[in-house]
Amino acid sequence: MGDRWQVEVDRSVCIGSGMCVGAAPDGFRLDTARQAHPVAPEAEAAESVLAAAEGCPVEAIIITVAGSGEAVFPPEE
Repeated sequence: MGDRWQVEVDRSVCIGSGMCVGAAPDGFRLDTARQAHPVAPEAEAAESVLAAAEGCPVEAIIITVAGSGEAVFPPEE
């Protein structure tokens, strides 16, 4: 992919299902309150991180292209 992504988790939406950790264990962690957070706020674009965002049951993961802010997930309507 070549891009760098800015990865955020909307903690007001996250329900702590852990689906993101299962899909991208190098990209996400659950804290002691079972809230997800990215391991690093900016990372190389990766299919596993996108799969985690797509698989989040409440769409709490937001991915944008670092630098430009262009939406990766959720896609702009």
